[in-house]
Amino acid sequence: MTASGFDGALKRVLVHEGGYVEHPADPGGATMQGITQRVYAGWRRRHGQPVRPVRRIAPDEVAVIYRRQYWDAVRADDLPAGLDYALFDAAVNSGPAQAAKWLQRALGVTADGQVGEATLAALHGRAPAPLIDALCDRRLAMLRGLRTFPTFGTGWARRVAEVRVAAKALAGAPLSGAAPPEPARETGGAARARPADTRLARTADGAGGLISGAGVLGAVVAEQADRLAPLAGLAEPLKWLFAALMLAGVALTLRGALTRIRAGEVAP
Repeated sequence: MTASGFDGALKRVLVHEGGYVEHPADPGGATMQGITQRVYAGWRRRHGQPVRPVRRIAPDEVAVIYRRQYWDAVRADDLPAGLDYALFDAAVNSGPAQAAKWLQRALGVTADGQVGEATLAALHGRAPAPLIDALCDRRLAMLRGLRTFPTFGTGWARRVAEVRVAAKALAGAPLSGAAPPEPARETGGAARARPADTRLARTADGAGGLISGAGVLGAVVAEQADRLAPLAGLAEPLKWLFAALMLAGVALTLRGALTRIRAGEVAP
């Protein structure tokens, strides 16, 4: 990939993010072109500059923050065309670690939230279009489980749909031979699914992502969560029933193992 990949992706992201927004339901607070006041203040402090309102952020500051904190964080320059944009947009909306996990699960590698050599190696020989679909499917599944989905869900779903179409076109797999559509500008506030909001991710995919780094138990639950991800569109009670059964099974397995260890049947 070259810098032009970032420039085009950033243009599309900024259309989705819109201008200045301070929506009372957005957990990120005041936002300008998708960059929150907290992120902007932190960036200014790290560069020895006085903090100022995010409404006054300069275009060059917008570009460098997006590049360093999102594009570079998911190693988008090392990804195929189209997939780079899809992963970048997901990182902006839900955080680089969560976006990386969606891609890693689609590839069948360890979902540690870091796009490294193992993840890049797994991309070899894989067509980008199916990976874009899998990434967008997982992204939408988690967004549907957020408590802010009733407020921002229509815009989120439209954004994911537009990203899917544009990314597949950039990957050389356009729908109906059409060029990538221009994304619709957000008018009601482009709220983001922030890392702090992931504790509210009620879908199985969201739950698996939260604990996939917690050792063997995390790996077991994450694997089962992936299998349950298609249930994200079903009724909430049914999803919770399956989640409860899954966790109960893990608990019984661990209890049995501890009992055998205490009885001296197996080595600890």
